[in-house]
Amino acid sequence: MKTPSRLEKLLEAGHFVVTGELGPPKGNNVAAVKKKAALLRGYVDAVNITDNQTAVVRMSSIATAVVAQQQGLEPVMQMVCRDRNRIAMQSDIIGAAALGIPNVLCLSGDHQQFGNQAHSKNVFDIDSIQLVGAMRRLRDENKLLDSDEKLDGPVKMFIGAAANPFAEPFEFRPYRLKKKVEAGADFIQTQCVFDLEIFEQWLSKARDLGLTERCHILAGVIPLKSGRMAKYMAEHVPGVIMPEAIVKRMVDAPKGKGGIEGVKICCELIDALKEMKGLSGVHIMAIEWEKKVPKIVEKANLFPRPAID
Repeated sequence: MKTPSRLEKLLEAGHFVVTGELGPPKGNNVAAVKKKAALLRGYVDAVNITDNQTAVVRMSSIATAVVAQQQGLEPVMQMVCRDRNRIAMQSDIIGAAALGIPNVLCLSGDHQQFGNQAHSKNVFDIDSIQLVGAMRRLRDENKLLDSDEKLDGPVKMFIGAAANPFAEPFEFRPYRLKKKVEAGADFIQTQCVFDLEIFEQWLSKARDLGLTERCHILAGVIPLKSGRMAKYMAEHVPGVIMPEAIVKRMVDAPKGKGGIEGVKICCELIDALKEMKGLSGVHIMAIEWEKKVPKIVEKANLFPRPAID
């Protein structure tokens, strides 16, 4: 094992893993984190702690990850390039490792114009691929970027990155994934999957490139809450491709029953994804709907989660 990460152990042992997501509160309400953690505990193998998602100011991902860990969850701390230069990012990662956080997910970050600090300056000193490379250097060589000086203490973290199989040009996406794997990504979490055909084409190319043997790929899934949510995501969320049949099912669901249909669709997608060669798990993004994760995991026959030493 490269790290103390339980997620790494499960993946290396060949288990089909389940990760979830926990969005920090818009303030310092620790009780809110504990409430979400209680819903997810025992149903996910690790949980992403988002880093000021949608560019909205929230409790820091490091602090929230520590609280989640205290509640019995293994955190995957997100780190976005939008808000920090390489000094701050490397410092935060070293600090997170010192606090025992075992996993990190390297991301570019949503543009600040979408959040509640639209006039803030973005940073993007390095991009997400370079951040993955910096992480690998910290862990495997115990050195900072552009420095041969050894650090005082190890930074043993399992390195993750994101991939979007549904962004155009489609044929380029597997090669962007290849760059992240070559930079040092140990695992990949994808954009939410609704179009299984396009996803299978992307995964097939990843297999052909040998990438599924070099990293672990987790397919993102989102339980839809309503027909309105389905239509909005289909029409306005970049990088999401949603078949008309799914939108129709959600729109046609009886009033007040959209969430039931959304959970059903999510479980159907997971069932199909489990059959795809080269896929190592799913990442359930239940946006502020953590209470549905246990039902999804159970209905998708992914419960109980495997135990591992």
